[in-house]
Amino acid sequence: MSKVTVVGAGNVGATCANVLAFNEVADEVIMLDVKEGVSEGKALDMFQTAGLLGFDSKIAGYTNDYAKTANSDVVVITSGVPRKPGMTREELIGVNAGIVKSVAENILKYSPKAILLIVSNPMDTMTYLALKTTGLPKNQVFGMGGALDSSRFKCYLSKALDANTSELEGLVIGGHGDTTMIPLTRFATYKGRPVTDLLGKEELDKVVSDTMVGGATLTSLLGTSAWYAPGAAAAYVVESIIHDQKKIIPSCVYLDGEYGQKDICIGVPAVIGKNGIEEIIDYKLNEEEKALFVKSADAVRKTNDILKEIKAL
Repeated sequence: MSKVTVVGAGNVGATCANVLAFNEVADEVIMLDVKEGVSEGKALDMFQTAGLLGFDSKIAGYTNDYAKTANSDVVVITSGVPRKPGMTREELIGVNAGIVKSVAENILKYSPKAILLIVSNPMDTMTYLALKTTGLPKNQVFGMGGALDSSRFKCYLSKALDANTSELEGLVIGGHGDTTMIPLTRFATYKGRPVTDLLGKEELDKVVSDTMVGGATLTSLLGTSAWYAPGAAAAYVVESIIHDQKKIIPSCVYLDGEYGQKDICIGVPAVIGKNGIEEIIDYKLNEEEKALFVKSADAVRKTNDILKEIKAL
C-alpha cells in the first residue's frame, strides 16, 4: 500500500493531490492544511469524481492532524504564504522558513522514512533549509522546480516547432527563478533531432526568454501564481518515486562537488526512484553554460544567506 501526503491544500497542493488520485499514483492520498475544512472539502469533492473518472485511489483531507499522515512514502510540502504588499523578501523568507521547518518536523514524527519533496517558495532556499534542519540524507529531501520549468520549456518549443510536446526532450537547470533558470537548448531534441538544427537563433532565444518568465507571465494573466502545471509537475516527480520509474528529472538537489558546486541545493538532472535522488547526472556543460550555472548558484546563495541573517539556520 503506497501513501502520499500533500501538505497545503491551496491551488498547487490540491491540483497535485487531484492528479495523484486521478492517475492512481498512490493507493492513498492525504491532504493537510491549517485552514479548517479546506482539505476536507477539496478531498471530498475530488473523491466524488472517482466514479465518474474511474480511479480507485482513496483521498482524504484533514486540518492540521499530522497523525493522519503516518507512514507516508512521500510528502509534498507546498505550504507557505505569497508575498504581500509591503512585505520584504527577508520577511517572506522568514515566514515561509518557519512554516516549512514546522511542517517537516511534524511530518517526520509520523513518517521518518518519508521522502520530502519541497515546492514552497523560494524553493531552492526552502529545500536547503529543510535538508539542513532535518538532518536527513540528501537523497531524501529535494525540491520540485526543474520538472515544472522543463515542462514550460517543452511547451514553448512545441509552439515554436508546431510539434507534439510528448515528442520533445528538453531540460532546465539552475535556480527556480526568472533570472536564475537555464534552459539547455543544446540538449533539446525533437524526435532525436537537435532543436538547434530546426530553429534559428532568434526563435530559440524567444523560447528561452518565454520559459524563464513562464511563471511571471501566468501571474500577470491570472493575477495569482499558476497551479495546474506546478501541481502536475509535483505529481510527476512523486510518480517516479512511488513507481520507481528512475526518470531523469531536473530537480533541486544538494550538491557536494557536482557541477563544481558545494553546500547548495539547486536544479540539476537527477535519477528519481524509490530512494528519492538516486544519481546526479553530469551533462558536461560547455563554458557558456558553466558560467550561467555559476551565476545562478551565486544568486541562490544570496537568498540562502538570508536564512543565516534571520537565524533560521
